[in-house]
Amino acid sequence: MNRTAGDPEAACERRGRPRSAAADTAIIEAVLRMIEEGASIAELSMERIAREAGVGKATVYRRWPGKSALMLDVMRSLEARCPKLDGDSVRDDLVALLEFLRLGGLAKRNSAVLRTVVSHVKAQPALWAEYHDTVIRDRHEALLAVLRRGRESGEIRTDHDIEAIADLFVGPMLARAILHEWKELPEGLAEDIVDMVLDGVRPTARAEVAG
Repeated sequence: MNRTAGDPEAACERRGRPRSAAADTAIIEAVLRMIEEGASIAELSMERIAREAGVGKATVYRRWPGKSALMLDVMRSLEARCPKLDGDSVRDDLVALLEFLRLGGLAKRNSAVLRTVVSHVKAQPALWAEYHDTVIRDRHEALLAVLRRGRESGEIRTDHDIEAIADLFVGPMLARAILHEWKELPEGLAEDIVDMVLDGVRPTARAEVAG
């Protein structure tokens, strides 16, 4: 029997019906809402997601082949674009990047969902690599570019691994935003972290001799 004859959604799919942005949003919002209400990833079947979003199950599967691919887009939906940096001051650019992380961490939805979804996506190397390549890498490369500029200007020491130095800047903010949601992210935190870390990574006479 021809599936199209008895399945209107399949018939539309075969005719190449354009993907609906409204349906995409409704599905992702349904997942976010259920996670915020305490549902675990294991409890979120594609059928339940479709029902909560008010769409047919075929509509969900037409967009995502499975739950893991959907979770990847849920994570992406929470990500804002990296801020444009002035490029004049290494300190100010570092503050801008950390302030971007602080404001994201203040959105309790982001923190709660990321803690739930990250563990699921990280358990699947291919999905985690895709998330890293499409979301995390741009922010990380922006940070490394600022640090390299700081090395060239003599503001940041060259005798330590630049990746480790990058972790010193973002680590405290990420720990508060994702691991310890009860900790506050007050205004001025980005400046405090940058100034404290810069004090430790500025070149010293000993470091210059070693370099």
